[in-house]
Amino acid sequence: MEMAGSAALVTGGASGLGAATAKRFAENGVTVFGLDLQSSIDKAGDSVPDGVTLIAADVTSDEEVRAALKTIGEAGVPLRIVVNCAGVGWAGRILSKKGAHDLELFRTVITINLLGTFNVMRLAAEHMQSLPTVDDAGQRGVVINTASVAAFEGQIGQIAYSASKGGVHGMTVPAARDLAQVGIRVNTIAPGIVDTPMLAGVTEEYRHGLEAGVPFPSRLAQPTEYAQLAQMIVEHDYLNGETIRMDGALRMAPR
Repeated sequence: MEMAGSAALVTGGASGLGAATAKRFAENGVTVFGLDLQSSIDKAGDSVPDGVTLIAADVTSDEEVRAALKTIGEAGVPLRIVVNCAGVGWAGRILSKKGAHDLELFRTVITINLLGTFNVMRLAAEHMQSLPTVDDAGQRGVVINTASVAAFEGQIGQIAYSASKGGVHGMTVPAARDLAQVGIRVNTIAPGIVDTPMLAGVTEEYRHGLEAGVPFPSRLAQPTEYAQLAQMIVEHDYLNGETIRMDGALRMAPR
């Protein structure tokens, strides 16, 4: 699908994977709308690139996502691309010295990572279904969700995160099948260890340890590489119902 001339909705668009994706898409002629919490938008400040508009919205809210889609619709550019990057990675063991895993923490991670992804996907698909098709196959758009290698090899302390990302991976095929009737493709990217703001507080020693665990290339992935892969998925019309690992052949150890 040709990217230029379309609009894209990128959740988590104020930082990390979302910001890198928004920037790359905008540079390729896409009108980009980044959804994020107001606090994250405030942190982004003046760093938002040309062609990207940030909208304050909680991805878990029906009302706020609908309002954001209304704003996007009023811009007059057809929304054909959705990239779900919003998420959290809070850790906790099922049992620790503090006792059983906090139920509300587990619920919150699932709600943001899994329910939030589903919420944006369902409402965006509803918005996109009335668009004119772009090719003889009847394609109207594409949704890209974000899982993680933790969906397959969750580490100690990643029970909530792995469950949420395993759910995102699990939605991929049924979502692609559900939305085939309206010409919307659905794919998922499962990144390994990416150098995002979530790693900003780690020591150089810890960072080198993470890099050493990646077979090749032995380094952390860059958000720009996620954005590059997202662009490829948009442009590759026969790619559908697939989860693609982007991890340098990493297979996570228990800890």
